[in-house]
Amino acid sequence: MAPYDVELMSIDMLKCHEEVIPNNVNKRIKKLEKKGFYKPIIIDSKTYVILDGHHKCKAALKLGLSLVPVIIVDYLNDDSLRVETWPECGINSITKNEVIEMGISEFLYGPKTSRHLFDFELPKIAIPLSKLRVK
Repeated sequence: MAPYDVELMSIDMLKCHEEVIPNNVNKRIKKLEKKGFYKPIIIDSKTYVILDGHHKCKAALKLGLSLVPVIIVDYLNDDSLRVETWPECGINSITKNEVIEMGISEFLYGPKTSRHLFDFELPKIAIPLSKLRVK
């Protein structure tokens, strides 16, 4: 599969489908402050629901970033993008449609409910936080 392009998108457009673990957000903040944005967030092309990168997104919000690097995928129509549940998350199975429905609803799954599997490696990027703050 060809690599996806990394784009910058307004953080306000992204939608979460699960909660985050506060301590993990704090770890991401420290990592972002040290390295800049080092991996993009993966989102659905039609709904902008976050598939991978909830903790990075929350950290970016806390850091006051306006833009975040994303990879946009055709989630529902690409069979190479798969979802399963994390062990001991409280539910036995999850579907792509359920992820999207939760993302566009006012509710969220608990943290670490969905685990997305991709047939591509996330590109390593190095975007200074200053480039992601729009004044």
